Amino acid sequence: MNFKSFSLKNKKANFNYQISDKYIAGMVLKGTEIKSLKESMVNFSNSFCSIVGEEIYLKGMSISEYLYGNINNHDPNRDRKLLLNKSEIKQIKKKVNEKKLSIIPIKLFINNRGYVKLEIGLGKGKKAYDKREDIKKRDIERNLRENIKNI
Repeated sequence: MNFKSFSLKNKKANFNYQISDKYIAGMVLKGTEIKSLKESMVNFSNSFCSIVGEEIYLKGMSISEYLYGNINNHDPNRDRKLLLNKSEIKQIKKKVNEKKLSIIPIKLFINNRGYVKLEIGLGKGKKAYDKREDIKKRDIERNLRENIKNI
């Protein structure tokens, strides 16, 4: 089967956080949510993950209602459960509690089997001066590339 390739990145994640560990999680979704995802009707720039008991939930992600959905259409802003192994959840929970890290959604994609996956990362928030350094590095690299093209 050939599935439509779909991938969305959270551009603010790498700018606002210093990400250390990454995990790939499945998501519990409804049928109309998947159809909306395939049409790229999603916004997860302000989303975050939280641990509730022994489960991890994605909060703040908005998947617009499916245009051709009927009365069974989904709630756009509901919390979505992430599917991870128990050992991975324990590992994440331990790191979050010990090191005071945040769980940040990085990338949303559909794998080759047609399942929606979410790449999450454990990260610590960057300070303002770290962000300025990143901007400086980006500007220097851009200038170098332009100078190389002009040669």
